Amino acid sequence: MKILLRICSLMLVGSIFFNNNLHAQYQYPFQNPKLDVEKRIDNIISLLTPDEKITCLGTNPTIPRLGIKGSGHIEGLHGVALGGPGNWGRRKLVTTTTFPQSYGLAETWDTALIRKVAATEAYEARYIFQSEKYKTGALVVRAPNADIGRDPRWGRTEECYGEDAWFNGCMVQAYVKGLQGNDPKYWMTASLMKHFLANSNENDRVRSSSDFDERLFREYYSLPFRMGIEAGSRAYMAAYNKYNGIPMMVHPVLKNITVKEWGQNGIICTDGGALGLLWKEHKYYPDSAWAAAAAVKAGINQFLDRHTNPIKKALSDGLIKESDIDEVIRGDFRVMIKLGLLDPPEMVPYAAIKNGEEPWLGTKNKELVKEVTQKSIVLLKNENNFLPLDKNKIKSIVVIGPYANQVLLDWYSGTPPYTISSLEGIKNKLGNNVSVQWTTGKDADSVKALAGSADYVIMVVGNHTWCNAGWEQCPTPSDGKEAVDRKTIYLEQEELIKQVYRINPKTVVVLIASFPYAITWTQHNIPAIIHLTHNSQEEGTALADVLFGDYNPGGRLVQTWPRSMDQLPPMMDYNIRNGRTYMYFKGEPLYPFGYGLSYTTFAYSNFKLNSKTIKSNGEVTVSVDITNTDKRVGDEVAQLYIQHLHSVVDRPHKELKAFKRITLKQGEKKTIELKFKVNDLKYWDENLHRFVLEEDKIKLMVGSSSADIKFQDVVDVIK
Repeated sequence: MKILLRICSLMLVGSIFFNNNLHAQYQYPFQNPKLDVEKRIDNIISLLTPDEKITCLGTNPTIPRLGIKGSGHIEGLHGVALGGPGNWGRRKLVTTTTFPQSYGLAETWDTALIRKVAATEAYEARYIFQSEKYKTGALVVRAPNADIGRDPRWGRTEECYGEDAWFNGCMVQAYVKGLQGNDPKYWMTASLMKHFLANSNENDRVRSSSDFDERLFREYYSLPFRMGIEAGSRAYMAAYNKYNGIPMMVHPVLKNITVKEWGQNGIICTDGGALGLLWKEHKYYPDSAWAAAAAVKAGINQFLDRHTNPIKKALSDGLIKESDIDEVIRGDFRVMIKLGLLDPPEMVPYAAIKNGEEPWLGTKNKELVKEVTQKSIVLLKNENNFLPLDKNKIKSIVVIGPYANQVLLDWYSGTPPYTISSLEGIKNKLGNNVSVQWTTGKDADSVKALAGSADYVIMVVGNHTWCNAGWEQCPTPSDGKEAVDRKTIYLEQEELIKQVYRINPKTVVVLIASFPYAITWTQHNIPAIIHLTHNSQEEGTALADVLFGDYNPGGRLVQTWPRSMDQLPPMMDYNIRNGRTYMYFKGEPLYPFGYGLSYTTFAYSNFKLNSKTIKSNGEVTVSVDITNTDKRVGDEVAQLYIQHLHSVVDRPHKELKAFKRITLKQGEKKTIELKFKVNDLKYWDENLHRFVLEEDKIKLMVGSSSADIKFQDVVDVIK
């Protein structure tokens, strides 16, 4: 027994010696990466002065006195943004790989590809932040935008992934995972989602209220954010607007739902200037001190405002306590620790990203941009196989359009290392054997002469990404951007299309647009229409590849395109059941959700269900054979929709529950599986305040768009 006690005593002494020796390596306990994260944060907060704590309520919790290195924010919706039209005062421009707008990324319907895009962006953000050459930027990336495009008039439609909440959530998850990386302990960058919640009107956003019931909150507007948090995001930005009368940056749902239910424990920041809006525009508080105190108590831990004086006054007036600040800034340091900024560089796998050639100059990144841009292109019409054009049989082409010779960057774009415009891409493709001429379309005589003499006309039309105007200004009614909603969805350039078509009916319309257009006349008359979004540095290359048959388009729309404004409810009606989105749309759209054509044809066959009866813990699997029945390699996007036949609550006509994009060679057949969990059939019960599964009959529909169903069957759901 004495021997045993002696051994235990020696072990205890050894343990104390080891731990004391370990702590002796660090000046402060928080510097020890082996210490529990929350204990490290306890130590940090115990060392901070009141002024330093207030500093941490800004966007960069760096404390030089303690050797704490933090990170601020950068924009990054489709590439690192350290320049471009929305420069926001950044003086040093750094070129970075520039991908299509988020709306275009979504139109690939390829989550694996979107994850690669985000990972590429994250690598470049690390490189810029850590390299001796730059030492700028940040590691907290304001992306993705998890807002939903419920209305095509929304000025920031370009930033979202479309109108379907679940589909958006899938894209959000892919982008979050790409930005944050695969390491089990550290993040490459931190994904900060925008803008929680229901922020899809620009006009009056600083004072408006987005009003809807609890079911829509749970099932629609908050779903992409919840899915983002489930994927690992621990940062988001609160929106300017109110939700049911309460400004979002002080709304109880920040703590009660995102923190307590979903596990959000990192950064919750305001939007720029939002603190002042609480008392100036929303008239919700008497002054800035009351507003700042309420925001901190609601869970805000980073202000994109001059917050120091309001916070100090709130403290001196007793509106908040120092302990309230202690509670919220913990989230800032959780994120900094996950980024590895408080740990020795040799422990952080991403700390070595700082040497060698700039990644945006490499072939790998250029090829990825081209692939993504190709996959984002949607073929809207191709009458009698008008496309692709045979470049060996063409002698002359005229390109018409005011922006055909440039790549328009949007408000949150970076500065690409190069750009290839539509005109340049076409010229590069055709070489010296074909005459390619260009006119803006503003001079009628020039249009008449060039269009009349050319074999084909390629019209490049669409919106200007930042309206070619100052803040809150959009001279062209159909244009939109941040702070400005679109006044119309009609394309003003359609008049030019009509003129050209009368001169030369062998016309292709290329619609480069950030949102849907009601191009009804063009759809009825022009033989071929292509849609893609702005901003890709390889825009012209990808477009030319599609026009002349070197790439077979397979993109799909992520929003319902109406025929006219008459089909849209009032802009501020946030109840989507009143005719919004493909789920509740009334009438026939111009183009349905999920729509897109190909140069080849596909046959669906051999549909199989794993079961005709499914239980509460089950999974639905539909398998189907898809065959390329044409002579060209092509991509098909199989989509699975469901409909509740006897629900006790109002349900959508159709709901997307699974999708898969595949590539098939000539004559090739593949069997694919489309799956979803029975849990995804639940609705939010407003009486019980929880998701409920009901016994019901569910119609399953598989097809190539929401309006092109190839197969359907009914299954029984049993509790």
